[in-house]
Amino acid sequence: ASYREFLLPGIQAQTIVFTAFVVASGITADVEKGIIDRFRSLPISRSSVLIGRSVASLLHSTIGVVVMAGTGLAIGWRIRGSVAEAALAFALILVFGFSMIWFGILIGSVMRSVEAVNGVMFTVLFPITFLANTFAPTEPMQHWLRVIAEWNPVSSLAQAMRELWGNGGPAPGSAQLPLHHPVLATILWSLALTAVFAPFALRAYARRTGG
Repeated sequence: ASYREFLLPGIQAQTIVFTAFVVASGITADVEKGIIDRFRSLPISRSSVLIGRSVASLLHSTIGVVVMAGTGLAIGWRIRGSVAEAALAFALILVFGFSMIWFGILIGSVMRSVEAVNGVMFTVLFPITFLANTFAPTEPMQHWLRVIAEWNPVSSLAQAMRELWGNGGPAPGSAQLPLHHPVLATILWSLALTAVFAPFALRAYARRTGG
């Protein structure tokens, strides 16, 4: 596969991770502007606000994924797997994105300003997306760094997309366990991250909004 085909799954992975940034900024801005207070005066449950935010963010993420795929097709990227495999890859992106949305809700509920959100998110998300196989293979890395990169859930997502889209072969034998089963690893990572972030996000949001 060409580097173009190697790269696009990595860009898709980075893009969906940064969904958390958008969600966190939106939550904090809504609180600062008093939008959440207006919602509280309406006869709707607090949870419906978060559900609406999550669904809207997932829809926005879907649009971003489609636009990115269309751009890739325009510059020569191709899906070489089956229709079912391609659909599974796109589904994995959104499943992982759902876990990132809850991370964004958590950070947006804890931070007191959009500027603080920006500082935290840049500090956290850029290392996560670069210390992975998003833009370059992990094989040349020093062993300790390679282990960290290959256990990074972003690497599992990128590897799953490459295999399902036919943009690269299986991980080499020396790779860590998640890269040998990237689809399963991505699903497990997504479930685990959601299970961790969602309860804390709900509590933090309730405290922030006086619930």
